[in-house]
Amino acid sequence: MGQFLPADHSRGDANTIGGYMAVHSRPAAFEGRDGSSYSVEIVADETDDPARPFAAYLLFVRWREGDPVAAGHLETDYLDYAESEAEALAKVGAMQLSEVRSALDSLIAERSAGGRPWWEAMRDERGEEQ
Repeated sequence: MGQFLPADHSRGDANTIGGYMAVHSRPAAFEGRDGSSYSVEIVADETDDPARPFAAYLLFVRWREGDPVAAGHLETDYLDYAESEAEALAKVGAMQLSEVRSALDSLIAERSAGGRPWWEAMRDERGEEQ
């Protein structure tokens, strides 16, 4: 069960994705242009490039309507590179919420233009209900 935590604006700029997460102590959430609800997390990976050993991107989790169950996800390409994981996360965390929302809408448009996601096609091949 969730709990209400008051916003602590001393923890960051709530207009950036990283600041929003710090101020509100939770991931940001958006309604996508497809009508689905998405929460977003900043993720960093190690790369194979010694000059840029860490990269960060946005991971959007799509939630099933009416259920607290993840129904899929979208992710951006790497958005920024850095010498450390913390630095990569901070660089992407400085993105404005409007930029994050635009990235989500672009990913939804790309998915819509490219047909159904692979997991839905696999479900059909196994004969499972939609």
